[in-house]
Amino acid sequence: MSILVRELLKGKRVVLASQSPRRRELMHLLTDDFEIVSPQCEEKSPKKLDKAEEYPLVFSQLKCNDVVEQCKPDDNTIVIACDTVVIYNNEIFGKPKDEADALRMLKTLSGNVHEVVSALCVWYRGNYHFALPVALVKFRDNTEEELRCYISTGEPMDKAGAYGIQELGSMLVETMSGDYNTVVGLPVNDLAKLLYKALTE
Repeated sequence: MSILVRELLKGKRVVLASQSPRRRELMHLLTDDFEIVSPQCEEKSPKKLDKAEEYPLVFSQLKCNDVVEQCKPDDNTIVIACDTVVIYNNEIFGKPKDEADALRMLKTLSGNVHEVVSALCVWYRGNYHFALPVALVKFRDNTEEELRCYISTGEPMDKAGAYGIQELGSMLVETMSGDYNTVVGLPVNDLAKLLYKALTE
């Protein structure tokens, strides 16, 4: 699907609503011609939701809406937004506030299975398309000494769940199930399906 989408995106104005270097790198699998526009909106749900999995969907649309307004799109414009969260026991583990918060998250996740949800929102010609890919990650029984050593590298501080599976954080992981890129932060295969649907329906 991604190969077909590369052809469909030629000549389109593609806007990625993210400053994440990981998402930028993964977008190159679909197209080398895209813009980066950073969302300026506050990631806050207008209401309390029953399931933690619903929040990233809300946040991805908020980001998408914000960037649509910023970039003054025409019929040739596609805006792509994604929001990634780690969920354990229906609690969202976002980016840690500080090192103590990172340690709390990592100690809670150690020895357990958690969900990583990367909600996608694609805007094209006034229509929205959504996907909610989920991957399951099991952490090893990491010691506090290991976790403090990892935190001291600074890597966890800008990442949901306080770890990056594509970097040193991979050594905290025992197993995973699902699309690896969902955990990294941009599920490219699911995004390709959304883009194909948006461009051909």
